[in-house]
Amino acid sequence: MKNKIQQLRKAKKLSQEDLANLCQVTRQTINAIENNKYDPTLKLAFDLASVLDTTVDQLFLYKSEDHCTRGKGKK
Repeated sequence: MKNKIQQLRKAKKLSQEDLANLCQVTRQTINAIENNKYDPTLKLAFDLASVLDTTVDQLFLYKSEDHCTRGKGKK
């Protein structure tokens, strides 16, 4: 899922390591999220939003076509 983590992190002058420590995860986790290779847990999404002074819906750019829609799954 696309996100604004890197943009907001840099605006706050935080390194990936700094952000990782504040959210109690590894730097690799932050890197994977920033590069759209890993979707964070709900708890981590809220932690990231809190540290970056934003909301989850402002932090992550959700597109409905990126996910399954109700009743339209493969059979």
